[in-house]
Amino acid sequence: MRRTLTRLPALVLAVALAGCGVFGKEIDLTENWSAARLYAEASSELDSSNYAKAIEYYEKLEARYPFGRYAMQSQLDIAYTHYRADEPEAAIAAADRFIKLYPQNPYVDYAYYLKGLVNYNRSVGFLDRYIPIDASQRDPGSALDAFVDFSVLVERFPDSRYAEDARQRMLYLRNNLAKHEVNVARYYMRRGAYLAAANRANYVIERFQRTSAVESALEVLIDAYTALGKRELAADARRVLDLNREAGRFISDEPEPGEVSLARKVWDYLSLDEN
Repeated sequence: MRRTLTRLPALVLAVALAGCGVFGKEIDLTENWSAARLYAEASSELDSSNYAKAIEYYEKLEARYPFGRYAMQSQLDIAYTHYRADEPEAAIAAADRFIKLYPQNPYVDYAYYLKGLVNYNRSVGFLDRYIPIDASQRDPGSALDAFVDFSVLVERFPDSRYAEDARQRMLYLRNNLAKHEVNVARYYMRRGAYLAAANRANYVIERFQRTSAVESALEVLIDAYTALGKRELAADARRVLDLNREAGRFISDEPEPGEVSLARKVWDYLSLDEN
């Protein structure tokens, strides 16, 4: 009897430990979900702005059902979800992954366009949304990336549904890049680096024709040449400025493109196959 009692605590402990193994196991409610169910639930979470949960479902769909259009579209949806969640690096990485895996896909233009939008918006910080800031004064790195992304889209897919908006954004970006160069030239003027200012102004005049920044660049060029004692060059720049003003050749700023209501369901009219 005593031997039986001494074994009882050990037995209870073993049962308890076994119970911990059972009850401590994380239950995955999606384990038996079909591809269609996973996609539907992920889309529902995305529509409800539950981005982390949406990405979790999309990734499970890809892992469990790697073939078929559900998995293919989920990759684009993941990129879009990161875009909506204000996660630019992850959005670009997901779009690049889709481009690499499906370069001939008829909807790869969407991935290029999404990359452009991410880079277009990524330099706009929290304060910029509430305090107006001249976009030309921001670091031009992301603007250059966006310009390249949009230019690839327009060159490779000129008839894309996104091409016209991309062209408008390229014009706006080009104008802001030119204004950025003028801002740099003015900075050099304030620092007394007149030759550097003249070089920057000439760069704008030569490389960014047909932008509103050319007029400002000529003004900086006149001031820089005057400060350098190059009166003839300053007079030439003044003559060019006056002639173009009189002829009305200077153009105004490109209007900023409106907000994009980018539809996630780009393949609505396709029948998604069961995996």
